[in-house]
Amino acid sequence: MRNKNTLPQPDICILEEQVELTLDDLRCACSVSAEKIIELVDVGVLEPIGSEPTCWSFDGISLNRARVVLRLQRDIGTDIVGAALALELLDEIKLLRTRLRAVDAGYPFDDHADEQN
Repeated sequence: MRNKNTLPQPDICILEEQVELTLDDLRCACSVSAEKIIELVDVGVLEPIGSEPTCWSFDGISLNRARVVLRLQRDIGTDIVGAALALELLDEIKLLRTRLRAVDAGYPFDDHADEQN
């Protein structure tokens, strides 16, 4: 018997960066069409390895990025370009927090490390 006060349990998926996902794997994991994943590639949210969709492979980070953008679209109703921009800003915040922690811990941080990539 289910208690009314029980919160829904989120699906948890832990993937390493080295895992390889096909377009179909990524589509299924995100519960969207292949066309939606292709759209995420077209706007630069995802960067597959391979020259065409039938040969694409994605890493575990791609799954996380796709889910974040799709959630932003669903939850706040932004278009894909707005969600991609929000993801870019979230990435920047994460980087800045990492830099701040390094500075607070007394570790030197190379401000020009990003420019080499």
